[in-house]
Amino acid sequence: MSSVFSKIIAGELPARFVYKDDTVVAFLSIEPVAYGHTLVVPVEEVDRWTDLSPETWAHVAKVSQKVGHAIVEAFGCSRAGSLIAGFEVPHTHVHVFPAEDMSGFDLSAAIPAGETDPVRMEEAAAKLRAALGTAELGSTETA
Repeated sequence: MSSVFSKIIAGELPARFVYKDDTVVAFLSIEPVAYGHTLVVPVEEVDRWTDLSPETWAHVAKVSQKVGHAIVEAFGCSRAGSLIAGFEVPHTHVHVFPAEDMSGFDLSAAIPAGETDPVRMEEAAAKLRAALGTAELGSTETA
């Protein structure tokens, strides 16, 4: 069965993409710990990051770092946080988000899906696309 991320990658579900290539995509989390919280996801549907091929993992890490640099640039935060949790969706993904302190690493404190401000989400996506040079991607989010 396809994961929700595979459906997003296939265009069956909406998302605010900020990066895409043949191996990895990155899009905003619908439950962000901060506006700009991005998920970096391999196109290949693999549950645990430790089961990815070394080449795919290296590319996921490279794109995660690139997104992290863009987050610091776009949001003026002290750091970009990064987490691998993966319990909520059985498809490898790296959380990359603006962080000022360790409280940003608490995924249980995320804004619940449906309670984010759509305008702020789109502004965050646009800032990241500008920093990444991927403005042509746009969003497939409807709200």
